[in-house]
Amino acid sequence: MLKGILIINGHPNGNSFCSALGKAYKDGALEGDNEVRELSLAQLKFNPILKGYGQTMEFEQDLQKAQEFIKWSDHIVFTYPTWWGTMPALLKGFIDRVFSPGFAFKYTEGPLPEKLLKGRSTRLIVTMDSPKWYYNLVYGKPGHNAMKRSTLKFCGINPVKVTTIGPISQSTDDKRQTWLKEIKQLGISSA
Repeated sequence: MLKGILIINGHPNGNSFCSALGKAYKDGALEGDNEVRELSLAQLKFNPILKGYGQTMEFEQDLQKAQEFIKWSDHIVFTYPTWWGTMPALLKGFIDRVFSPGFAFKYTEGPLPEKLLKGRSTRLIVTMDSPKWYYNLVYGKPGHNAMKRSTLKFCGINPVKVTTIGPISQSTDDKRQTWLKEIKQLGISSA
């Protein structure tokens, strides 16, 4: 079944390995006859500092485009590194600004807000320099949990699947090629 897939590269350096992972996913998704759109946060022009909900801020054209792409999508793929246990500040700022009240969720009179982004799934492709087992066992996956539970599921996006890749700094070219092939296969199945 044809899907609208949005790939968001959350690395502040547009030429990172995260970019290569996003391209591998895109290549696979296109091979699977899906439609793909992309956003590279390194190329967008926006203020990542949220002044607070309810405060007047310019809503930049690139953020408007991001919301349009999210509304259009059936499946969203985020590629980003883990820094200090979670995502880069640029990605956090993007989420703060784009996944806003009235777009991603709506406050109600009840204890929980209405989830406005239902009907979408997500794949997180996250790189790190820590061994995966250490990040999971010792740290408890704080970045994965923040994206999965506190952000995406809060807005109605479900399921949220995570692919963790690392350690990057110690990887060989052969290992990176293996990861890229695995990510392309995920793209083909649009998972």
